[in-house]
Amino acid sequence: MRALMIALLLATLAPPVSAGTLIATRTLRAQTVLSAADIALSDDLVEGALSDPRDAIGLETRVAIYPGHPIREGDLAPPALVERNQTIMLVFQRGGLTIRAEGRALDRGAVGETIRVMNATSKAVVSAVIGADGSVYVPN
Repeated sequence: MRALMIALLLATLAPPVSAGTLIATRTLRAQTVLSAADIALSDDLVEGALSDPRDAIGLETRVAIYPGHPIREGDLAPPALVERNQTIMLVFQRGGLTIRAEGRALDRGAVGETIRVMNATSKAVVSAVIGADGSVYVPN
């Protein structure tokens, strides 16, 4: 009896569970950063689709998503911080030595992604990781 009362109490205290699927409210081109106006919650359940708006808002679409279509986790990524052909700071660090040079991004990417960067002076192409400050760091 006591276990039943505890279960009933926990059930009344638990937040309501919302089941549904996030869908696009309009045509979302690739590289669109999602806002609350871009998505809606459908009553249909689609396996593999997101169901919580917090999992989508602020992320960028990797592919085009059409109105009424479900939004899947694989359709989204963190927004790009560096655009292709953007001039960026290329940083090489080893021990106490830090070398900074101007570079040109050959790819676009988000924080933590590895992209190709061309050194503006030497024209050498290196792979570098995008930092939160928008600079790219050559790994040791």
